[in-house]
Amino acid sequence: MPAELFPREQDIPTNWRPGPLREQREYLVNGFFRVWAGALTEIFSPIPVRREDRLEPRLLGRVPNLDRAAALDALSAARATYDRGRGQWPTLGIVQRAAVMREFARRLASCRAEIVLLLMWETAKSRAEAEGEFDRTLRNLDEALEEAHNLVASGEIAVREGISARCGRAPRGVVLCLGPSNHPLNETFATLVPALLMGNTVVLKPPRHGVLLFRPLLALWRDLLPPGVVNVIYGEGDEVLLPLMRSGDVDALAFIGSPQVGQSLVQVHPRPLRLKSVMGLGAKNAAVVLPGADLQQAARECLLGALAFNGQRCTALKILFVHRAEVSRFIDLFLRGLRAVRWGMPWRQGVWLTPLIEPHRPAYLRELLADALRQGARILNPDGGAGAGPWFPPTVVSPVTSAMRLWREEQFGPLVPIVSFDRWGEVEDYLEQCDYAQQISLFARDAAQLDPLIDSVVNQVGRVNLNCKCQRGPDHLPFGGRKDSAVDTLSAREVLMALSLPAVVAARDSAESRRLMENLSVSDRCRFFPQD
Repeated sequence: MPAELFPREQDIPTNWRPGPLREQREYLVNGFFRVWAGALTEIFSPIPVRREDRLEPRLLGRVPNLDRAAALDALSAARATYDRGRGQWPTLGIVQRAAVMREFARRLASCRAEIVLLLMWETAKSRAEAEGEFDRTLRNLDEALEEAHNLVASGEIAVREGISARCGRAPRGVVLCLGPSNHPLNETFATLVPALLMGNTVVLKPPRHGVLLFRPLLALWRDLLPPGVVNVIYGEGDEVLLPLMRSGDVDALAFIGSPQVGQSLVQVHPRPLRLKSVMGLGAKNAAVVLPGADLQQAARECLLGALAFNGQRCTALKILFVHRAEVSRFIDLFLRGLRAVRWGMPWRQGVWLTPLIEPHRPAYLRELLADALRQGARILNPDGGAGAGPWFPPTVVSPVTSAMRLWREEQFGPLVPIVSFDRWGEVEDYLEQCDYAQQISLFARDAAQLDPLIDSVVNQVGRVNLNCKCQRGPDHLPFGGRKDSAVDTLSAREVLMALSLPAVVAARDSAESRRLMENLSVSDRCRFFPQD
């Protein structure tokens, strides 16, 4: 994408212009908008605008750059609202909390146009991807509500070995919720909604990219939830997050991002045995094309898996192993498909490839590329390796060896390494040495060929995909990983369980205790025994 193809302000379609500068000084603490009088952080779009012969960053808005004291104030509000489990929200009962979240979902739907526009400008996500993220967030919210209902319905009074008992779920306490920049709405809500449904209180910090889209949500949380249930802070991680973790008052960390940042947060908590972590981290998902595979299908799926949203997904295919007998034909098909991929601005219909989210990412990708080229790799597509500003064109590289950084580092961008292999053992060696173990895609026609491989690989990664790309969905499936890819599992039911604890009310079985349990079940004052 040459620099002259970035838009001039007047060339942007009216419907997709970012609108006036959004200067935000408000942040949400204890049910009130606090007004920050200190410094603000400028939020620039990854999409620059062209003025004459130069590219200029597009300023979208400003948000509070809070300090340590403001962050700790938000944590204190969450802690006081939880009140050792005696607060209004944790004792409200899951049925009543679900009703509040249904109303939240209804009001959230009315924010669709504004949030989709901000997703496009803050993350350079295509219109289709931005609309898909918003709609998926609502679907996932509905699924979390359904799973929460199932948890309630399963909590019947049971009698065994002379004990009558009702098993339920209890909140963990205060949850620090941190989502990623590539899916700032959907992935943040993937942990936020279960945390709230289970009765926790929350301190939420929006990601660096995708921060402005949370402004419309502050009023919804203020108006619908008891004060202090959701507290939203802004600022630099070292300044606001590390003090929260060092305080020891965070009971659970729900984090999606890099393993380095996740570890830096966990290791400063003074009571690590009391901290529950639910984390989606890095990945270096491999595709493996075996002899006799349907190469057209494999090339199509690998293209989508490696380059959708510029490869800026944890589930992206980040290294392609192709059997030597098939590699030449596979590369031809892959490059043919690549030539048909559309690139451009997010508002263009059918666009796959757009500017990258993070300002530093193109330079990092060029480092990986230069290292690979020095050690014998070649760029296979004509436009590979060029670019301007935040644009890094899709670049297909082969051969790639274990000596290269691209072999082991998560590129998180449209740089596609292809490795030819002769024996399955070479792939197994890669899986063993890799720091990540989220998913793998296997391409083959013959079940007999796959039988021994699947039995091995399911014990090394979180998900094995047959003849299709790696992905998170459908969202009812467990989404996790091994090694540095995840801590616990990120899907609706699993997060509901992770951000709560088993709780039991029990009595020695007798006619009197059964009658007592039944009376509690129909009481409108004891929410642990919910009514339908």
